[in-house]
Amino acid sequence: MLRLVLYILAGLLGLAVVGYFTVAAPIADARYNTVQAEPPYDAAERAEALHDTLMVADLHNDLLLWPRDPLTRYDRGHSDVPRLREGGVGLQVFAAVTQVPRGRSYAGTDAEALDQIPFLAAAQRWPVRTWTSRLQRALYQAQKLRRATARDDALTLLRSRADLEALGSRRREAPDAMGALLAVEGLHALEGDAAHVDTLVDAGYRMMSLTHLHDNALGGASTGLEKGGLTDFGAAVVDRLTARDVTIDLAHASEALIDDVLARTDGPVVVSHTGVRATCDSPRNLSDRHIEAIAARGGVIGVGLWETAVCGTGPAPAARAMRHVADLVGVEHVALGTDFDGTVSVPFDATGLPRLTEALLNEGFTPREAEQIMGQNVERVLRQTLPPTAERDAQGR
Repeated sequence: MLRLVLYILAGLLGLAVVGYFTVAAPIADARYNTVQAEPPYDAAERAEALHDTLMVADLHNDLLLWPRDPLTRYDRGHSDVPRLREGGVGLQVFAAVTQVPRGRSYAGTDAEALDQIPFLAAAQRWPVRTWTSRLQRALYQAQKLRRATARDDALTLLRSRADLEALGSRRREAPDAMGALLAVEGLHALEGDAAHVDTLVDAGYRMMSLTHLHDNALGGASTGLEKGGLTDFGAAVVDRLTARDVTIDLAHASEALIDDVLARTDGPVVVSHTGVRATCDSPRNLSDRHIEAIAARGGVIGVGLWETAVCGTGPAPAARAMRHVADLVGVEHVALGTDFDGTVSVPFDATGLPRLTEALLNEGFTPREAEQIMGQNVERVLRQTLPPTAERDAQGR
């Protein structure tokens, strides 16, 4: 009888292990990346017609974190390359998430709280080195995207301005051509060593935010506990980012950190995904003062779609936030940063982006202004911030 009980317990344990390594990650994916309305998504005829002419550029997407082959179409989550293409996306920034503390909150997130990413990495059978290293998680996600580009001739990893220009030429011949740009969400991925900036650049990363959900060794996060400014280590990293032609992303940065980075740098910066306090008063969102400061530097502000960023559901609240930025500093500083697959609730999956174009028209934007917001403003900034060529980047240390 004892032996039978042990066999049963061993069998149950085996089933639990098999279940964890096969279904736990997809269940988490479906639970955390939700849409407010299911596809298919219809938009007004004039919006659909306009959207069909756009090259949408989205500044933030967390697809690489999840158990999805980027090239396969899924019925869960917000995006994959087939759905992005259907939604008109021609340039997608894919971000690597490397740490998510348990109990994260806009009211304050403790960096020392249990990190949930190792469990997600293990459940997806990522290499063991990623279970304990934030840097290795970033490198693995870059590898995941590079492998996708190797299997899809119409998907190109953007490393330079030359790549960006070539993408424009390719899309005139093949509308399905898409550029993918790698970003790091929070430079705690450096693990305390500024030299790892070079490691990330060599892996293909071209955009980096200093912080994510919590304060780190570089400075404060908008949802951190201390919300401090740039540390000495952070200053050294910012100087290295500038030297390597990395686009600096101020999403998730504390107010003090934004001020310090702007004081230390000269060129355009981006805020890849955010809301604005004027339409949604949240510590996660940008004040008018910082919208004006970023615009003064020629930067762009990527307005998100998720519910807590814009204080509402559907695309209209995002369009209202974009209208506020445009009225305050000019439409040339407004961009899109969906935060697709960022453990958020959004109005639609990537195939529903024509509905945002419709919301922009309803908000009073002209077709030309919608074209700028949905892509051209991001292209303009990347032409200024990317290295001229991949060769220049490799030699530019």
